[in-house]
Amino acid sequence: MSAESYDVVVVGGGTGGAFAAATTAKAGLDTVILERKPAEDAGHIACGDAIKGTATFPEVIDLDYLKAESFTNQSVMRAVFENPLTDEDIEIGFRGPGAVLDRKRYGEVILEEAERLGSEIHYDTVVQDVTQAADGTVTGVTGTHKGKAVDYDAEVVIDAAGALSILQEETDFAGTHFDTNVRYSQFCSAYREVIEVDEPVDWDDAIVFKPTEQLGYLWYFPRTPTRINVGVGFQMDQPEMQMISAIEKDIESRPDLKNPTVVDKLGAAVPTRRPYDSAVAPGYVAVGDAAGHVNPTTGGGIPGAAKSAHWAAKRAIAAIEAGDVSEAALWEYNRDVMADFGKHFAAIDCYNIWGTAHDVEELTEIVSAVPAQHLADAMAGKDTGPMGLSLKLRTIKDTFGHWDDLLDLARVRRKTNALVDHYERYPTSPEGFPAWQSFRDDLMDEIYEISGADPKY
Repeated sequence: MSAESYDVVVVGGGTGGAFAAATTAKAGLDTVILERKPAEDAGHIACGDAIKGTATFPEVIDLDYLKAESFTNQSVMRAVFENPLTDEDIEIGFRGPGAVLDRKRYGEVILEEAERLGSEIHYDTVVQDVTQAADGTVTGVTGTHKGKAVDYDAEVVIDAAGALSILQEETDFAGTHFDTNVRYSQFCSAYREVIEVDEPVDWDDAIVFKPTEQLGYLWYFPRTPTRINVGVGFQMDQPEMQMISAIEKDIESRPDLKNPTVVDKLGAAVPTRRPYDSAVAPGYVAVGDAAGHVNPTTGGGIPGAAKSAHWAAKRAIAAIEAGDVSEAALWEYNRDVMADFGKHFAAIDCYNIWGTAHDVEELTEIVSAVPAQHLADAMAGKDTGPMGLSLKLRTIKDTFGHWDDLLDLARVRRKTNALVDHYERYPTSPEGFPAWQSFRDDLMDEIYEISGADPKY
């Protein structure tokens, strides 16, 4: 078996892997990305493709180049939530324009940028195991590169291998606080197609969502007025959904999608859970989907992957320079995540938990009666100001029959506000973690009791 040594080994060439490698390589560290796909398939990843814009990304790569090459629709100004029970859709305007990507070209560009900044990329490389020292420190990975066995040594391994990462199955996390409370029911199975239609749609300024029976949703994200990313996802603990037929049936019901031709299709697993309580171990950090850094309601994972990878890489750089890659030395990365999007994603997940205690028809009726901005802020994990009296009265009228549910939801919301406050107090070192986690779990027990939902974790 041949052996190669690097400062940093990054497993996975998606958003997280590319941004992590770009960050460490730019700082002068010997870095390699290990990507299982061949070079010609780089960037071909199942994704909804919608983002808020270049503000999503750390300024470590050439963002103007990324935008020019891969942002095919830069005029997304609203989200539309289709109501399958009535003809009245819910529309939410954006505060600034979003974008829809050509995901493959986007993936190619971020890898080009990582390589330009000094990272090596080894395609056709399948990682099969990790190597660990006697004290448990991760010291590298093993696998095959173009069919040949190879051993990659590293000061730090960055796990950007996606949902249900094999690295986490093979690593012994005993003696660390790395989150191993992970199971299939916390994930969604997703499938998407890119279709080309004959005539332009008149809603290319919108991203469109529609609920499904399996506590998931269909989406339509227009890359262009005639090329649309359409997909569906459902929770893995729900009855199996025939995703291809669900998409075909819904497309057939839409007269504006004439003569659709499938130009690409792909599936994936997506985390629909809170971020990992801790995503670090000695010599090891997980980023993006591999650490649950995905909006648990929408499945949006590009922003979390880009940001978390950049933060993880900066902490890895400091640890390597200090000659200390222990869990404690990498710990501040957890705080970076929790103080930013982590606390919001943890709050959003509580609404998912509340939702599992209701059927889709109930949820649709409730959501349809809630003011659009309050709904949007809830999905973003933000607080909305109080309703005016007339709006409050109308909402009370429209939600008749669901008042008990809404009272429970209000109680859940109060608990999620407390949860956000608690995430802001994430401990500064591993020593404070058990007490922090215990208090968080007590809050979650109260949320389960209020909602009537089964424990998720």
